[in-house]
Amino acid sequence: MKAPHYNVPVEATLEVIGGKWKVVILCLLKEGEKRFSELQRAMPAITKKMLSQQLKELEKDGVVNRKVYNEVPPKVEYSLSEEGETLREILNMMCAWGDRRMGNTPNCS
Repeated sequence: MKAPHYNVPVEATLEVIGGKWKVVILCLLKEGEKRFSELQRAMPAITKKMLSQQLKELEKDGVVNRKVYNEVPPKVEYSLSEEGETLREILNMMCAWGDRRMGNTPNCS
């Protein structure tokens, strides 16, 4: 399989984090591990199917870890991977920019 060709580097970034929900998911995960239901409650407009799909894509791209506990009922937690942690500064900057745009004092860490 041939590696993708990008005209500008931001294309490589957008291939991983582009779309309506991925950055929101990553911003929630930068606060710490979250279960599927916690993510869904934090994003009431997303469907279960879309959340599941976005998490699978983020996991496939290596920015999210999925940890399955051997319990009944099954417990699954999601977190930023080591590669995902490299996005923390960018996510904080995006959050701060959004806060300013909304007229809020930046409240991102």
